[in-house]
Amino acid sequence: MSVAIGLGGWGDHDSIYPKSVKSNERLAHYSKHFPIVEIDSTFYAIQSPERMKKWMDETPPQFKFIVKAYQGMTGHQRGSIGIGNKREEMYAAFLAMLEPLIESDRLAAVLFQYPPWFDCMTKHVMVLRATKQRMGSIPCALEFRHQSWWADEMREKTLQFMRNEGWIHCVCDEPQAGEGSVPTVVEATDSELTLVRFHGRNESGWNDTGDDKWREVRYLYHYSEEELKEWLPNLYKLQEQSKHVHIIFNNNSGGHAALNAKQFMVMLGQLTPDGRDPIEAMPKQAEQLELF
Repeated sequence: MSVAIGLGGWGDHDSIYPKSVKSNERLAHYSKHFPIVEIDSTFYAIQSPERMKKWMDETPPQFKFIVKAYQGMTGHQRGSIGIGNKREEMYAAFLAMLEPLIESDRLAAVLFQYPPWFDCMTKHVMVLRATKQRMGSIPCALEFRHQSWWADEMREKTLQFMRNEGWIHCVCDEPQAGEGSVPTVVEATDSELTLVRFHGRNESGWNDTGDDKWREVRYLYHYSEEELKEWLPNLYKLQEQSKHVHIIFNNNSGGHAALNAKQFMVMLGQLTPDGRDPIEAMPKQAEQLELF
């Protein structure tokens, strides 16, 4: 059983990069700190297979990628879905993008994060079935953003549905801020992999207020050491149910994700991929900035 810890993207985590590291060198440097990363850019645009090959070449052979599903595949992009405006073409382009990762065993999973309006209804269950069929044997993780999937008797039904359909459960730690947020359901649905995402607990900033800066503060949160320690029993439970647990820290509106991820690595007795203490591996000037 293994636990791998990483971050959402590699571009915005200034605290792990010396000032001398250029933007096009960040992924290679990131892979010295963490063994996995979540690619967020694929949500906004389907990348080329050549771009994926480039990212693979910049990282060690054992480094894994979690690829976020394109927004046209999860209903975030309303109206035209682009890519010829045909669903078949959209999926074909997305699957072609994944081929280099799959061939080299560098794909951890594809993350399907559905929007807050994707509630527990029959038509949405049918969407999930059709989506999983389109993805075939590719490992796919499922994250909801509407509480109805986990309310009362639906909790066990949702978990069983995910098991039956082959979905990997994405367990979330996030603020409880109404129906557009979900509780932390510590249950695996796949014996091979469970995904955990730490979004922070900024309750007041979680929901869209219409403010232009809303997205800049949504993930503004620093987990305390006590809050991270509270997660250890949850992690041990998931380890009993899945061979691998991948943890992504996404609380980076204020640049807190990297330090929290490294704190959690220390709690688990982990070293960085290049064998260093996770905290000591941070550039000294950046580490001081994080602490304040």
